[in-house]
Amino acid sequence: MLGWFPGHMNKARRQITEALPEVDVVIEVLDARLPYSSANPMLALLTRHKPVLKLLSRADLADPARTAEWVAFFDAQPDMRALAVTTTNARELKRIPRLCHELAGAVRPDRDVRVMIMGIPNVGKSTLINGLAGKSIAKTGNEPAVTKRQQKVRIDGRVALIDTPGVLWPKIEDQASAYRLAASGAIRDTAIDYVDVAVVTAAELARRYPEALTARYRLKALPSYAANPESARVEADGPARVDLLAMAGFDGHAILAEIASRRGGLRPGGEVDLHRGAEVLLHELRDGKLGRLTLETPADIPPEPIPGPELEPAPAEDDAGSGHTA
Repeated sequence: MLGWFPGHMNKARRQITEALPEVDVVIEVLDARLPYSSANPMLALLTRHKPVLKLLSRADLADPARTAEWVAFFDAQPDMRALAVTTTNARELKRIPRLCHELAGAVRPDRDVRVMIMGIPNVGKSTLINGLAGKSIAKTGNEPAVTKRQQKVRIDGRVALIDTPGVLWPKIEDQASAYRLAASGAIRDTAIDYVDVAVVTAAELARRYPEALTARYRLKALPSYAANPESARVEADGPARVDLLAMAGFDGHAILAEIASRRGGLRPGGEVDLHRGAEVLLHELRDGKLGRLTLETPADIPPEPIPGPELEPAPAEDDAGSGHTA
């Protein structure tokens, strides 16, 4: 758990707990491409008695049909609404104060609705606050949790915002979520083996978006994958890991090798540079070059947590990531 839950994040958790009794509404900022995996379960526990607006950022990078599914899923939950936005789009942001008033219900006419904004690092919280305020107030930067303390900002529409540092959780329990976060760039590329992330991502894209994958890399086929019957066996040094390729049903290793061979990863003698293939696939996925994609749907929410690797947060290019502000 190197650097995964530093002291300022423990402090942030305490500050959130102390401030919540005075808060009317919570806004949780999520990545629209992975609304489940980018949600911190600790925040859900802390805010379970408050009305919540789930704000799906980076909607311009996500699959519109899948985003509609997520909005409907969240809207069906008690005391919860959802809104998909691109946080650089001022017209979309204008809906937020009205939704906060609707969720808050009756508030004394002599005070603003008090709204706390929270989320994991790198989902675009600071960019959102600057967009709502119409000026640069919240700091954005090229490292996780650049907001180190609570900030209070009053915006139009009789709303008072309380910004909080991005709060991580000590361990990601769902292994599939860990790989999706790594694929999106939300955590360090060194947290899980880079090629492993690309192999799993290639298999998932073959399952979810085969046309986009084959068109981008001119692939002739998407080879299937059959689970090794020994993969479910518990090893002496720890619990068995879920076979994510078997879940996807495609051979991500073979797909990645084909991508590498077509994008400068074919070495003399026919050896394939899988790291080169991983760089191509993950960078282009993060830059939106494969199209508008979503890496999970509400049906992917597991009934119980699945043990996964402990990870480190990734340094973001900016608070919105990969050249996009969302």
